Amino acid sequence: MNHVFELEGVDYQLWLSRWQQGYRLHFGDEVLASLDLSHQGDGCGLLTIAGATEPVRFAIDGDTIHLHMRGRTRILRYRDPLSAHALVKKDAGLLVARAPMPGVVVKTSVSPGDQISAGTALMVIESMKLESVIRSPQDGVVDRIHFNEGESFEHGAVLVTITEEGH
Repeated sequence: MNHVFELEGVDYQLWLSRWQQGYRLHFGDEVLASLDLSHQGDGCGLLTIAGATEPVRFAIDGDTIHLHMRGRTRILRYRDPLSAHALVKKDAGLLVARAPMPGVVVKTSVSPGDQISAGTALMVIESMKLESVIRSPQDGVVDRIHFNEGESFEHGAVLVTITEEGH
């Protein structure tokens, strides 16, 4: 699955795959480098990228990672890939939760008319034997559930429509 990080206002979609004792870092279809992080304790570690090892200091605050390496601090913001991909403005005051991959609805956690808060689980989906939770990025009201439990859907299908509060 892709991971989305914001660095200096730019979103980067990356993904990791297991490789030997560490990982491979992918950007699109390209393998950028082998990657490993050895945690040394107290916010310190050794980051190995393509065989070159660098000492790093880091602090994690929720979805924000402060990484200090080579005398420079970078702030990375992790964006939940399902939320980043799945929720798109449709019209003013309306959001749609789209399927980030083809799959099947395992469980629906809300009903039309439900008041929801940011982070509320809308539904659980399954794709390639992996379950994922689709969550609301903001407060609102569930307008419509487009697929029932057990129904399959394609990539990009609208799963849930949410109305912003006050609309």
